[in-house]
Amino acid sequence: MVVVRAEPPLQERPRLHAADRIQAIDFARGANLALMVLFNYSVTLDYFGLVSIPAGPLYWTLYPALIASAFIFISGAVARFASQKRGKNFAPGYFARGLRLVVFAAAITGFTLLFVPKAAVLFGILHFFAFTSFLVPLLAKRDWMNMNLVGGLLAIAAGLLLQVARFDFPYLLWLGFVPNNFFTLDYFPVLPWVGVLMLGIYFGKKVVEKTAKIRISGRAAGFFSFLGRNSLAIYLVHQPVLVLLLLVMGFRTP
Repeated sequence: MVVVRAEPPLQERPRLHAADRIQAIDFARGANLALMVLFNYSVTLDYFGLVSIPAGPLYWTLYPALIASAFIFISGAVARFASQKRGKNFAPGYFARGLRLVVFAAAITGFTLLFVPKAAVLFGILHFFAFTSFLVPLLAKRDWMNMNLVGGLLAIAAGLLLQVARFDFPYLLWLGFVPNNFFTLDYFPVLPWVGVLMLGIYFGKKVVEKTAKIRISGRAAGFFSFLGRNSLAIYLVHQPVLVLLLLVMGFRTP
């Protein structure tokens, strides 16, 4: 059972500190992460031939797009909140985060190239967050807020246009130019997803104001909040764990 209650408005509460977390956001991110993991597992099982998911845009396109949009939007809102609370310490910390994510993303690419080469992850969500970690400190500055709204919408529009086309070259795959006959277990190019991140940054202040006073109780709330607080670690290991388990059990990739 999940119980939601509101606390006094922000102006009546003590000032939030940089180390504080917003439980409602952790809960939302954790619930969203669970949906992402379930989808990724279904794609992996389909790739190994253990389940058969009918072709169609509802499950293969719309469902993952909605999940990913919520996850990335929330990340943008959290980045805006963190930048306001940490001030000058925000950029160095985010750059360090980006460097860690570069290592993790490279590990995921190496792992998938080795074990599932026909569906290797060349620019998945970890790659996306690694890349944008070096942009966020700039985008989160107050002077850039209006640009986040306009630029975010333009980036989304450009990415949607690119996704209906296919190209004969692979070197701009990271940007959103999808090569012919491309298949992967995880793909989050800069366009359109940086646009979703920018919108999250733009609306971040309102998101924080609306959610900081919400408290959610119950076992399910604790579970999803835990997932939200540890989303990076969980996302990092969930796919390799399933692939290794399937390989150990004797299943082989196509």
